[in-house]
Amino acid sequence: VIVLISLLGLVGNGIVLWFLGFRIKKNPFTVYVLNLAAADFGCLFCLSVSLTINVLCLSRLLLLMICLDLLFLFMLSTSLYLLTAISADRCVSVLFPIWHRCRRPTHLSAIVCALLWALSCLLTGVRFFVCFLDSSKHCFLVVTDLTATNFLIFTPIMVLSSLILIIKVQCSSQRRPPGKLYVVILLTILFFLIFVAPLSIVTFFHNVFFHYNLITIILMLASMNSSINPVIYFFVGSYRNRQFRRSVKKALHSVFEEEAARSKGRVSAIEIPTGA
Repeated sequence: VIVLISLLGLVGNGIVLWFLGFRIKKNPFTVYVLNLAAADFGCLFCLSVSLTINVLCLSRLLLLMICLDLLFLFMLSTSLYLLTAISADRCVSVLFPIWHRCRRPTHLSAIVCALLWALSCLLTGVRFFVCFLDSSKHCFLVVTDLTATNFLIFTPIMVLSSLILIIKVQCSSQRRPPGKLYVVILLTILFFLIFVAPLSIVTFFHNVFFHYNLITIILMLASMNSSINPVIYFFVGSYRNRQFRRSVKKALHSVFEEEAARSKGRVSAIEIPTGA
């Protein structure tokens, strides 16, 4: 079942990568989503291949399976970092809209994504060194510490930014309905917390919770988390007049290009009286 979910998620994230990479004009937010889709794609690929090796009992590929498990944690950590950056960036955009639209560095999203990939790569390198090159007896301790660090540092930032977004959306909903982009962000973060938080908890308390069936459920939740984002993009983007009647391309356009138009409208409305 996990492999089937992963295969469906690979197709969905592959479609998102194709449209955002080649068919939709890039903006600061699509850069984040493009990297998030790449991380989810890699996460699902590593998970599905590792589980296939495990099910087929290919013991000679044990080292490959362990490397794939480390890459799975690498991609999952990157997803957490990118979602934190997305929520923080949207929070700044609603608190300081003029600065975000006019003074924000052009390539800030790409720079942030590169730094987050580098951070995740560095932490994965520490895991690899301890688990394979140093001593395996310290492996669980290092994985636990790094998981706790990720969860305790990045998750609160994500949650706080999301709460600010929710409050802002509720306050502005009296004047106009919230943009689809905000709905996408809040749903993505909500499902991430629901699906990935159990993995972090089990990893942290592995001596208490470690059980094969429980680990299987946790991995299923992780695969669902990496597979659900394209579904969220499509349904939110295609929802109009209480019906779902848009193609994939139009749905993605509706989500990722609507906010750019709304931002231009807000800034123009503020700048025109000043010029007059």
